[in-house]
Amino acid sequence: MADVRVIETAQLTDDDRGAIRRLLDEAFDGDFSDDDWAHALGGWHAVIASERAGAVLAHASVVERRIAVGTRVFRAGYVEAVAVAPAHQRCGLGSAVMAALAEVIDARFELGVLSSGEWGFYEQLGWERWRGPSHVRAADGTITRSPGEDDGVMVRRCGPSHGLDPTAPITCEERTGDSW
Repeated sequence: MADVRVIETAQLTDDDRGAIRRLLDEAFDGDFSDDDWAHALGGWHAVIASERAGAVLAHASVVERRIAVGTRVFRAGYVEAVAVAPAHQRCGLGSAVMAALAEVIDARFELGVLSSGEWGFYEQLGWERWRGPSHVRAADGTITRSPGEDDGVMVRRCGPSHGLDPTAPITCEERTGDSW
């Protein structure tokens, strides 16, 4: 198994940031925006790098967000920027960075959350699809339904979130770019 380095955003060097961003741009085929990049910063990063090539082969990050389920607000670890270099996909690197982040989520947060259409990949790692309606809370407190996200929200229950009803409404805070 590849060596995964878990590091806080503040500890990333400029070279680290550049290598991670290059990976994300390549893996998302140019469809990784500056907002997406900003969302990936400010928490912890799981990184697998190639010593020979000096490139990042796999990356995932987790940042803290407030996520409400029904009326209860959780300190959630929200997963962002999961990517594996195209030439190294399907070799276990994505699973390795996600396993490292699962440890961070379980130790530091009350709930893990992510948004993806790759359900099978995440389900095999212990994540479950949320079956309730999704919403976004604006800065003024207004809550708007986000039905386009209903199929993409996934959770990892940990600590106080073990008994959550997976059909309850789930709400994230609005942010620039994609809120979910």
